[in-house]
Amino acid sequence: MSAPALPLAHPRRWSREWRWRRLRPALRQLALLVLDVDGVLTDGGLWLDPAGALQKRFDVRDGLGLKLLQRSGLELALLSGGQGGATEARARHLGIRHCLVGIRDKPAALRALQASLECPPEQTALVGDDLNDLAVRPVVGLLLAPADACRPLRHQADAVLQRRGGHGAVRELAERILQARGDWQALRRGGWRDRND
Repeated sequence: MSAPALPLAHPRRWSREWRWRRLRPALRQLALLVLDVDGVLTDGGLWLDPAGALQKRFDVRDGLGLKLLQRSGLELALLSGGQGGATEARARHLGIRHCLVGIRDKPAALRALQASLECPPEQTALVGDDLNDLAVRPVVGLLLAPADACRPLRHQADAVLQRRGGHGAVRELAERILQARGDWQALRRGGWRDRND
């Protein structure tokens, strides 16, 4: 009697993994990772306290992923149309020097940042979740999206993450970048010896 056939991987999962493998050379060459905030680093919800102060929830695992990327030499930037103080506080907490908030024209702001850092578009990736992030497509080498990004962005993104914004999408991407750069195995074996922010 022959052994039962093993189930094949789900075609969508296989397709998604193939897409990420194809992107490994581009992930390895990244010099600048730009993140939208609301819907990428947060779940997109906005909380207002009784005084009207804006509060946001950030995922600590995303924070550690960003610290690991900084340690590997990747320049990070936050690029958001929103403002209110929480984003700036999170950037300071993580040591992210480039925190652009209240931005109306994301492509123009991103081009200015690239010029100041002397970073070409092909070495720039942006993670976004909505139509205002889709506008940066012409000025980045990679456009990436969390699982719950709007449909037009997911369809035009180079790859879509499995996790939702504010719930580990950035950490998932950080691990993929570190794998592409050959830095992930040592972290898996030896762990991390600093704070988990």
